[in-house]
Amino acid sequence: MPRRQGYSLLIALVAGTAALAAAVAFAGSLLFSGSGARPQQIAVPDPRSVARTPAAAAHSTGLWAATWTAAPATGVVDSYNSSALNRRTIRNVVHTSIGGDAARITLSNTFGTRPLVMDRVTVSTRPVTFAGSRTVTVAAGGQVVSDPVTVPVAADSDLVVTLRTPTARGPVTVHERSHQTSYVDTAWGTRRTDGWRYLTAVDVHTRTAAGTIAVIGDSLTAGTGSSLDTNSRWPDVLADRLGGRYGVANAGIAGNRILRDGLGGRGVRASARFEHDVLDVAGVKTVVVALGINDVQQSPQETDPQRIADGLRAMTRSAHAQGLRVVGATLMPYEGFATWTPGSDDVRVRVNALIRAGGVFDSVIDFDAAARDPHRPTRLRPAYDSGDHLHLNDAGYRQLGSMVDLPTLVPDRPTSDQL
Repeated sequence: MPRRQGYSLLIALVAGTAALAAAVAFAGSLLFSGSGARPQQIAVPDPRSVARTPAAAAHSTGLWAATWTAAPATGVVDSYNSSALNRRTIRNVVHTSIGGDAARITLSNTFGTRPLVMDRVTVSTRPVTFAGSRTVTVAAGGQVVSDPVTVPVAADSDLVVTLRTPTARGPVTVHERSHQTSYVDTAWGTRRTDGWRYLTAVDVHTRTAAGTIAVIGDSLTAGTGSSLDTNSRWPDVLADRLGGRYGVANAGIAGNRILRDGLGGRGVRASARFEHDVLDVAGVKTVVVALGINDVQQSPQETDPQRIADGLRAMTRSAHAQGLRVVGATLMPYEGFATWTPGSDDVRVRVNALIRAGGVFDSVIDFDAAARDPHRPTRLRPAYDSGDHLHLNDAGYRQLGSMVDLPTLVPDRPTSDQL
């Protein structure tokens, strides 16, 4: 489908640092350059394609809504030595869901242990400021939201948000396993990365979209098993179907659980991050929850399905307190994966029974029914299996995204306030 062309656009957009500086000088916009010669490795955007005049300023009409998000998952220490990391430039490539005439970004130092300094930031080569300054310091454990920058943002397109840090201080707050190629420039050259660094949200000022759907999940929402640079995660498929009427903010983290913190970059427990990663999303109208399989299958395995259902119900109550509707998904089968046991599968089946019975979510998306093998319901359909028997391939994620009933996402406000 047309939205799946993100990889081609990425190659056209992203550039090596030396050539990038030349292109930006031609366009009259500010970008980053380090001291000394730096390698020219990747083709730059054609300067003629960069808008030279600002879009119309954002007025009182319209609203701010998230076009993209990434939940901060962990802190990592870069493998390069500190001198090579000084003045490093990070080019985060993200895929938008809705467009607008202005943008603002959120930078996170959630897992940092020292203040984070950014001395140059751009969105599509347009300079970004923070309280009027082009330099910003983000406290350890904190985040900052930029001033609005007047820049046209197209729906369903790749957007480059470039950050430069003048010193090498970490750990780096990152969302790893993004299934999207981004770039880091250092004194040692340009390297590719599949992690989004420091950037956790891009909001747009829109006059056409009505708000954003916030999705919280695990690796099955983050897109494990999907093809690199194709935007084939099921929330991307959902965004395609919404056609720019609503943004989709993906807060999936691989390995994430409801009741326990994840290990090895799997994020804090969903019940603890729910407010920050979902309820605080700009313009959020509806929440979609697709969680629980890691509570079932990861060690230590949760053996009480009621505890899992209660954790899901607590998130629903929090969303209802903000007047939001909550749509939840059943848990898909995973026989053949290393951690599968008959006992854990029984817990999964019982969680699904509680979800289907009502009283957990306002409405239910039955991912289990869509993905299971009709001849062996404890396994995924072979056509949807990525090969590890837990995660889906592109066809499987396409099926999940296509089965979400759009009218259920944003009907009247929830009435089941006693859940």
